[in-house]
Amino acid sequence: MLAGVEVEHPEGLAGHSDADVVTHALMDALLGAAGLDDIGALFPDDDPAYAGASSVALLREVVSRIQAAGWVVGNVDVTVVCERPRLAPYRQAMRAALAGVLGVAEDAVGIKATTTEGMGFEGRGEGVAASAVCLLQRAE
Repeated sequence: MLAGVEVEHPEGLAGHSDADVVTHALMDALLGAAGLDDIGALFPDDDPAYAGASSVALLREVVSRIQAAGWVVGNVDVTVVCERPRLAPYRQAMRAALAGVLGVAEDAVGIKATTTEGMGFEGRGEGVAASAVCLLQRAE
C-alpha cells in the first residue's frame, strides 16, 4: 500500500501496520504542523491493536485530531523515494485517495517520485522512503 492504493510489486513492504510509508510520512507532517505528538506516540508499533492496521484509517484519526485542535488541511505534498515500482500509473489514484481522507480537492495533494540512482537502501531495492510537507490553516 502506498497513499492508500495497492501498488503491485512482487516483494511488497513490511511493517507493523500496512507499511504505507506515504501515509505515515503525511501523518507525521500533519501532526507536527499542528504541534501534536507523532504517530509513534499515537499508534505505537508495540501495541497489538495496530498490527496490520490500515494507514488510511490511522490518517482519518490524525485528521480528526488536527481538526479538534482547530486546524484544517490546506494542501500537502509527498515525495516517494524508490527505484521501483514506477509510481506514475498510480499517482492519480493516490491523489484521489488522500484527498478524500483529508477533505481537500485533488489538486491540493501532490505526489512525486524520485530515485537514488542505485544508491542507498532505496537504490538497492531494500525499501521505500517518503517525506511530506503540509499547510495547515486555522479553522474558521
